[in-house]
Amino acid sequence: MEDCEGGWEELRKEARKIEGDLDVKLSSYAKLGGMLSHGGDARVEGSWKSMDTEIELLLEKLLDINDSMSRCVAAATSTTSVTQKLARHRDILHEFTQASGSSSPAASLLRERGAIHGNIAHMDEVITIAHTTKVALGAQRTTFMEIQGKVKQLGDRFPAIRGVLGAIKRKKSKDTLILAGVITACILFLIIYWLSK
Repeated sequence: MEDCEGGWEELRKEARKIEGDLDVKLSSYAKLGGMLSHGGDARVEGSWKSMDTEIELLLEKLLDINDSMSRCVAAATSTTSVTQKLARHRDILHEFTQASGSSSPAASLLRERGAIHGNIAHMDEVITIAHTTKVALGAQRTTFMEIQGKVKQLGDRFPAIRGVLGAIKRKKSKDTLILAGVITACILFLIIYWLSK
């Protein structure tokens, strides 16, 4: 019993500390929510998200402590005052849970707003990358057009180069025709083989 009484006092002290922390966090949370609803910047939004997480963690800790206090009261022969104190701590937990949950619609709207802003920023990045790529491709096209023009000028100035370029084109055409003929012959042999079976 003495062990449980000492544990009860420690648990109660810890519960009061967390309740105080929650009270401060929830009031700061409400102020941040007001700032965000009037158009806050990214730093306010980031601190709001971290505060939301901290409040959730504190609520979970307080719930665990209340459960431990309930087990301690159930294990020992409790007096009416201890039972009333436990009931008061449960009421406080319920109030904090309600206060945290009442801002839930506003919180979800703010989360959505943050997600939308994040998506818009991502789309801006993609558009910037696409624009940069377009500019780079335009520069490449210009470079290739200049090279093609210079090769044509060289061909016009030096008939021997024009002759070499013409020979290369004829060789390519000849190779293409030979390759097409081989593929056609193979297909014909396959069809004849398939029909003969």
